[in-house]
Order: sequence, then structure tokens, then C-alpha cells
Amino acid sequence: MKALRDNCQVKLMAFDLDGTLLDSVPDLAKAVQLTLAELNLPTQKQEQVRGWIGNGARVLVKRALSGDVKGDVPDDIFEKAYPLFLKHYAEHLNCDSVLYAQVEQTLVGLKNAGIILACITNKPTQFTLPLLEQIGLANLFDKVVCGDTYEERKPHPMPLLEVAKSFNVEPSLAIMVGDSVNDIDAAKAAGFYSVCVDYGYHGDDDVHQMGADVVISHFSEINQLLTQAA
Repeated sequence: MKALRDNCQVKLMAFDLDGTLLDSVPDLAKAVQLTLAELNLPTQKQEQVRGWIGNGARVLVKRALSGDVKGDVPDDIFEKAYPLFLKHYAEHLNCDSVLYAQVEQTLVGLKNAGIILACITNKPTQFTLPLLEQIGLANLFDKVVCGDTYEERKPHPMPLLEVAKSFNVEPSLAIMVGDSVNDIDAAKAAGFYSVCVDYGYHGDDDVHQMGADVVISHFSEINQLLTQAA
């Protein structure tokens, strides 16, 4: 484990959304199931869908259609399924999704401490912004970056570097908190300190083998991490 430097003045913290702040599997799975049913295709169980999240909506749909993580499906089938998924997910955006324990309280504490907060997700803008509003977190973030905000998305470092640049913060003074290898790889490439939560969506990957600087089991442990570095 790589500890934060003593007296490290963390200025910016970026957070993934799905699997880090919010358990959105129930609603994503519902949208997937309705899409497959409309196409008269075999359905997928919620727990299977859980292992396919983290690379954006398009990849999720391809994985659901193919029934595996590779997501190899003919273009014509995907082009028919994707608009259906978007429709169904928009209709079930925040029905059964739930914030993980202590997320809102921890974010409020960080913001009150003067730390810049950003949400960096691969979820499309059309879902991310209304979802953040509905779950009551929108006003806590100084910047929200979605999967279609820039030319590149996680695991590419561009979203992280652009956020740091927009606030004139050195990457060495920033932290990325996520649940998947995409988050950790993006953090490492950008020079951010990386925190991986072990409760999120990481498929078959071992969270302790992703290369994160630290792995936590509860969101509120972020407070302890910062206290130790102070």
C-alpha cells in the first residue's frame, strides 16, 4: 500500500459513480432485461449484469446481447438494441438504485473541508446529470465528467487530467476513487493517487491486484486516509 505523503495537501478528489457512490445495478439490469425481452432474446440475471458494468452503456449492451464480457455481436443487432436500452434506462433511471453507506455524509465533509470534488464516470451525460440530481449529489460536485464529455474516457487519463487542469491542480495533489480497473489505470496514468473500493463492480478482477494505492471497504474510510496524511 502506498500511503499519502505526510502533510499532503489534497486539493482535488474525483469519484466514479456506478459501483463507487451508487449501486445502480437494479435499474441497469431492469433496462437490460426489458431490452432483451423486446427483442425476444434470452434474458440476463441481475448478478450477471453486475459483472458487465464499468465500460459505459454501449459495452454493457453488447455484453448483454452476447452473454459474455467480450461483447462480440453483429452491428445490426446492436444498433437495434442500443436505442431500446436507452429508452428503458431513461424510464428506470432511479427506481431501485441506492447510495452506498455514508457516501453523502462523507462528500459533504470533504466539500466543507475545501476539497474540490469531481465526478468522473463513463456513463453518458443524458443519464449522469439527471441521476446526480435525483440522488441529491449534484450540488456537491464542482465538475462532472461523463463518458461522452471528452474524446477519451477512462481508462484513458484524459478526463482526470482535464479536470485537474481546469482547477489548476497538480495531479500529485489529486485522488481518484473508483471500483474498477478502468478507474485505477486512469489514475495511475494521470499521476493521481488511487483508491479502490472493494464493494463495487470489478467483475472477475481481484481488487487487490489492480495496482491501487489503497483498497477500502467502506466509503467513509476516505476520512481516515486524509486524516493520516494531515
